[in-house]
Amino acid sequence: MRVSATAKYLRGSTRKARLVTEAIRGKRVEEAAALLRFMPQHAAKDVARVLKSATANAENNHNLSAEDLVVADAQAMEGPSIKRWRPRAQGRAFPIHKPMTHITIVVQDRET
Repeated sequence: MRVSATAKYLRGSTRKARLVTEAIRGKRVEEAAALLRFMPQHAAKDVARVLKSATANAENNHNLSAEDLVVADAQAMEGPSIKRWRPRAQGRAFPIHKPMTHITIVVQDRET
């Protein structure tokens, strides 16, 4: 059985979050959580929160054991960007784009 959790509109670059999600894809949930705990990337905290949520969904909604769960899929997709303007010399304005990310993690039990 596949169970997922999604966090939307997280501040941070999608490219940087993808580095973290690719590192945990295919690993057992306990191993992925341990990896995320010691990763230096800022996105690792957000991915760890989503992984914890997906594990809780599997345990509470589908009566699956956390020890049998594997990260089947982990994706970081691009969300909208907040657009701001920065004043520059001689009356010009430069754009500032503050990106957002949607993180989705799918866990499944090992025998599937």
